[in-house]
Amino acid sequence: MNWTTPADLRAQVQKLWDKGLLLACLAGAEPLFPRRLMLKGPTSAELAENFAEVRRWIARLTREAKRYRLVWRKVNHRILGLNDVPAEAWLDTLEDALGLIGKGREAECFAAQVALTGNRRPEVLPWLKRRPLRALALADDWPHLLDIVSWLQCHPRPGVYLRQVDIAGVHSKFIEGHRVLLAELFDLALPPSAIEAATSGAAGFCRRYGFRDKPRRLRFRLLGPDTALFPTGTDQDVTVNHETFARLDLAVDRVFITENEINFLAFPCLARSMVIFGAGYGFDQLAEAAWLHGREIYYWGDIDTHGFAILDQLRVYFPQTASFLMDRATWLAHKPFWGEEPQPERRELTRLTSAECALYDDLRDNRLGRQLRLEQERIGFDWVEKALETLYDG
Repeated sequence: MNWTTPADLRAQVQKLWDKGLLLACLAGAEPLFPRRLMLKGPTSAELAENFAEVRRWIARLTREAKRYRLVWRKVNHRILGLNDVPAEAWLDTLEDALGLIGKGREAECFAAQVALTGNRRPEVLPWLKRRPLRALALADDWPHLLDIVSWLQCHPRPGVYLRQVDIAGVHSKFIEGHRVLLAELFDLALPPSAIEAATSGAAGFCRRYGFRDKPRRLRFRLLGPDTALFPTGTDQDVTVNHETFARLDLAVDRVFITENEINFLAFPCLARSMVIFGAGYGFDQLAEAAWLHGREIYYWGDIDTHGFAILDQLRVYFPQTASFLMDRATWLAHKPFWGEEPQPERRELTRLTSAECALYDDLRDNRLGRQLRLEQERIGFDWVEKALETLYDG
């Protein structure tokens, strides 16, 4: 028979637990109790046809009715006479609900978290109400998390590395491992002046809250002895942070950007020129180098939809950028090396030249074959050298 059993009643309460609703009551959420549970019992026909089974069903419900309250109704049957049958099941208190599913100890632990938070950092109590099960899972670490919130309240936008945060029992890996959670707590506990609202996400954690971030680095090669930074007579392969690069103002006329490290290392010697090892879609660090606006810039990427999308994005920062070896002649000359692009770009690109746009559209719309691409490292080196000769002769 499809009648509600004590296990079904417990399952209903377990769902409330799994949604965090029971614990949220301890953190100030809207009270849930008294609460009526769903109870399905026998119909009049079933009562007559299965009277013995109905009696056993009633006995099971009443035997386990220590944490829930049954409301009875009288059923007057023409054969069986007047009988009392359970019609409703109620939970009167939160304690009853917790006891029914055996979660009393966990609730006590969470209540202690709520009390501790209310005494130390009441600003983050809304997070406990919103994420009670997550908070309970962090019970052992919760005092340290509150310590970190307190520390940052006392040291807003501290300008130090996470490694330099000095809190007893807390190490930098602990902070790094809980960045997403701490961001939610910081947003509740800190004044707007201590938060850089334009930056978000785990990668922007340090900038958002004023910690020093790992310096973004830029790698480049100076391609001729006339532009060497060091009098060593060796290859000028240099890596600097983005702030240093922004202030260099190197004595070069042409700047090449390539996405492939081997192409970067093998780029030919050229007077008054440099090559930068690219960063995919991340050109914000280049944008800080105002001196680049006065240089010729050439971008060498893969001949595929993402290569053209990166070129399009680079022109947001440097509109003068020209593409290098991303043309139809290069594409056709290297047909044996065409490969497949796993997830092509589909959007419209507005900063391409007409020739670039035509090739991009052909690749995007599979007019040349299905999801084809030519990776830049597959282009013959003789072809690279000839293209550079043509560029410099021009």
